[in-house]
Amino acid sequence: MTAAPPFKPTQDRVEAIRARAAWLGFDALGIASATDPWPAGARLEEFVEAGRHGDMAWMQETLDRRVHPTAMWPQAKSAVVVGLSYGPDRDPLEGLARRSNGLISAYARGDDYHALIKGRLKALGGWIKAKYGGEVKVFIDTAPLMEKPLAQRAGLGWQGKHTNLVSRELGSWLFLGSVLTSLDLPVDAASEDACGSCRACLDICPTNAFPAPFQLDARRCISYLTIEHEGPIDAALRPALGNRIYGCDDCLAVCPWNKFAVAAREVGLQARSELEEPSLSDLARLDEAGFRRLFRKSAVTRIGRDRLVRNVLYAAGNSGDATLVPDVEALLADANPVVRGAAVWALKRLAPERAQALRAATGETDPAVLAEWA
Repeated sequence: MTAAPPFKPTQDRVEAIRARAAWLGFDALGIASATDPWPAGARLEEFVEAGRHGDMAWMQETLDRRVHPTAMWPQAKSAVVVGLSYGPDRDPLEGLARRSNGLISAYARGDDYHALIKGRLKALGGWIKAKYGGEVKVFIDTAPLMEKPLAQRAGLGWQGKHTNLVSRELGSWLFLGSVLTSLDLPVDAASEDACGSCRACLDICPTNAFPAPFQLDARRCISYLTIEHEGPIDAALRPALGNRIYGCDDCLAVCPWNKFAVAAREVGLQARSELEEPSLSDLARLDEAGFRRLFRKSAVTRIGRDRLVRNVLYAAGNSGDATLVPDVEALLADANPVVRGAAVWALKRLAPERAQALRAATGETDPAVLAEWA
């Protein structure tokens, strides 16, 4: 009987995994231990204990599983962490000056990255299992796995002062995914912090969402407010939203390491023309069907029509564009009270005399909307 061929040296396996990931279209790959202790879990517990997660109750509910990779899957020994660039082809902050248009975060101007990355992660994990054995599980950011500290351990980059991952080769524009495996693979060197004295990402934040470097208070973050937060946004923060209607790129876009970034090669992640600064007037007129058509395959669909229109109305109120008054006024009769409340705020900003004249005519009974009128 012929003896089974010996396994290749372990480092050769790693290089084969790296080559396979590149063949699948990933821009970066690193390997970290899934079993070593790390301080990230304690930092997360402090974040939640301070209430900085805001309405994101799922962070507290899944805290026990988030504190360490093996809390998710005790059999995990190694983490294969991949990155995919979604770099924009121009500065996304240029659109802040065109206040009659809505600004959507760069990552959401193309197709929803979750489906694209998950399919490729499954392909990579399946290939590793078929080639080398062991068990695998794949994770993207919808799972309770702390991917950014794991990516730093795998050498893909470091968590900058804005708490996002920064890569020497790809800047701040990087989607992450992980394959946990029961195989014991050799690890890459962890990345070291290279932010130095730079604080551009902290200083540009419109809402002062960073209490200190490397700390985020999600309750003041525009990405959280426009995407995760369901009700009316704090009136004191609304002017700082500008025309940002889904997410915020400010702290990412000013990172000096972006000089090494490249525009997204993946066609599905490239911006669709209709999602690059759409008209606030057009967006304000969206019904549910129109919302689904416009944002087909986009991550924006996750917030639904009502929350998007709420954001659009805050942007309209910040625009100074009186031509938006008819669109805003029409939404005073919207079925959703949060939308109606946002319309009141926008109308009072754009046409205070008109708002005063309409105040008694709306027949409003919802206490929160009446509070906006008051």
